Amino acid sequence: MMMGPYGYGYGITGGIGMFLMTVFWILILVGGIFILKWIFVDQGRQGQPYKEEDALEVLKKRYAKGEINKEEFEEKKKDLM
Repeated sequence: MMMGPYGYGYGITGGIGMFLMTVFWILILVGGIFILKWIFVDQGRQGQPYKEEDALEVLKKRYAKGEINKEEFEEKKKDLM
């Protein structure tokens, strides 16, 4: 290689260009890791079924809110057991 006015043929931005290319590939790699994490980990949480409350919990909440009285609560609780 012939040595020109700017060094060994890399031009005036040779070192900066190499640095920017390295940064570019690091960003691509990190971005790929985040995308894979989002696909396999975060999306997996969304696929879990919603846990429905069991009937006794609903009954207890209704009693606590005053929607049913004690007799109704005891009857329905006995039916559920």
